[in-house]
Amino acid sequence: MPTGIERGLAKTSAGYIHWRACGSGPVIMVSHINQQSSAVMVELLQALSPDFRAIAIDYPSHGHSDHIDWQPAIEDYARCVVEVMDALGIEHAVALGEAVGAATSIALGGLWPQRIDKAVLINIPYFSDADTAKNDIADIAKVRPSDESGFPAPRSIKFLLENDPEHAPMQPTQSWMDRINTAQLEIGRDRWQAMGALAKFDTLGGMAALKCPVLVLYGEHFIYGRHRALLQS
Repeated sequence: MPTGIERGLAKTSAGYIHWRACGSGPVIMVSHINQQSSAVMVELLQALSPDFRAIAIDYPSHGHSDHIDWQPAIEDYARCVVEVMDALGIEHAVALGEAVGAATSIALGGLWPQRIDKAVLINIPYFSDADTAKNDIADIAKVRPSDESGFPAPRSIKFLLENDPEHAPMQPTQSWMDRINTAQLEIGRDRWQAMGALAKFDTLGGMAALKCPVLVLYGEHFIYGRHRALLQS
């Protein structure tokens, strides 16, 4: 186990939710990217730990959380975050998330304003309409191979850099890719639940509902960066 990382399970309306935590101080609730898990957020938790208590959950069907047999909404992921906060005795926190995690953090701030002090939204995804959502998800599926049954297939870092470089980190390694592969195997055939949730989420309406201070960050090559001006307005 990485140094300083605590782990546990919290009983929620979506079954048992697995969490990782590190550090002490004001709480930051971290929500992860589509088709990943809190295991990919370990370095972030450790980086925050000198000044904060950083806690990352695995969404339902992701990581070590229980699988669900129904299509969740982004609001369901946000509810799981709040229920983990309840289980851990946390009254309020900063919400931080990337991509689907940013959408989850938007929902957290909008639906539970009394619990969320600030929102840090990284690489906010945005679909302008249903057709765009369908096409964007189809494009992502092209670079997320699976076997004939629909179960995720592992990828090499070479495959990622050649076919999906926008989703590669600054210092790509096979070790990092293996963590993504592990997360994909843990999700299994449920790996499109998060994108299904995102396709139905009202990003602009959610942003408008936020009353807390908001910090929006985009990577220079992130695929939804073209919507930055719209989402920051």
